[in-house]
Amino acid sequence: MIGTEKGLFLARSDDDRKTWRLSAPHHAMNAIYAVAATRERLFASVTSSHFGPSVVTSDDLGATWQEPDAAPIAFPEDTGVALERVWQLVPGPRLWAGVQPSALFVSDDGGASFELVRGLWDHPHRPEWGAGFGGQAIHTILPHPTDPQQVVVAMSTGGVYRTGDGGATWTPANRGIKAYFFPDPWPEFGQCVHKVARHPDRPDQLFAQNHHGVYRSDDGGARWTSIAEGLPADFGFPIVVHPHRPGVVYTFPLTADGMRFPAEERCRVYRSADAGATWEPLADGLPDGPFYPAVLRDAMCTDDADPAGVYFGTRSGEVFASADEGDTWRPVAAHLPDVLSVRAVTIP
Repeated sequence: MIGTEKGLFLARSDDDRKTWRLSAPHHAMNAIYAVAATRERLFASVTSSHFGPSVVTSDDLGATWQEPDAAPIAFPEDTGVALERVWQLVPGPRLWAGVQPSALFVSDDGGASFELVRGLWDHPHRPEWGAGFGGQAIHTILPHPTDPQQVVVAMSTGGVYRTGDGGATWTPANRGIKAYFFPDPWPEFGQCVHKVARHPDRPDQLFAQNHHGVYRSDDGGARWTSIAEGLPADFGFPIVVHPHRPGVVYTFPLTADGMRFPAEERCRVYRSADAGATWEPLADGLPDGPFYPAVLRDAMCTDDADPAGVYFGTRSGEVFASADEGDTWRPVAAHLPDVLSVRAVTIP
């Protein structure tokens, strides 16, 4: 699933991810900021400049799409705000949605309707959450793989928060993440966290790509330490984990704020096999430099195959895939609109 500024494209491979067939655009002229996939259902956040945001689903791998008659995600009247965009969709026993303005919704009917998680919306910090350049939004949702009471979220700019009681109460989890743009660079909250990831087999180990900074937490977010040493830059947007090997993590470094080009003007994914202690560049099959397009926070992912596939899309409409955990890369698509989100799933 490749979400772009002007529609959703579906790429399929029948030969072990070596060649790809690309569909015509679904939901053309709509911005697809979030996509999600299970073996049974596809989900997409569809934002129309005319009709506004919605969530659509497909139970036949994109042959047909369903959208509820009423907007599935809507703020209650007493909040006094309107939904601007859906930034994140995370399926599981429950379907979670992170939205702009920063709020968390949950669905227990597969996306037909959603309920606002009031515990986070009513948090006393909320009036002080700021907006990053992309807006004020919850862009990361990490349900615990075995304990449904535990959820971690991240937002720009508010930082990381976590709950241990199913969403009734939330605490900030940013100790050790630096916010260099504040007078106090170590605040309780307010960090501009770009993305957080964790492995299902090691749920207390989290990885964060920050607005300047790459971090790891080994205690579920209680404390973070820098793992940026060895990277050519500490700025970037995505961070993803290997689906089977805990401690294997991928990121796409960019230069500092004023440029936001790939580090050293080269198209390279960086991989760590030891939870961020060391990093190696991966570029076999990727374009030579100079290379300028960035990769956004949801435009990189892994699949669930073995060996694992790794995928990313760029702001210049190129999508690349690796069928060998990042060692070598092949093009999936080119000349697409600005790529906003990428997800992959293996269908038996």
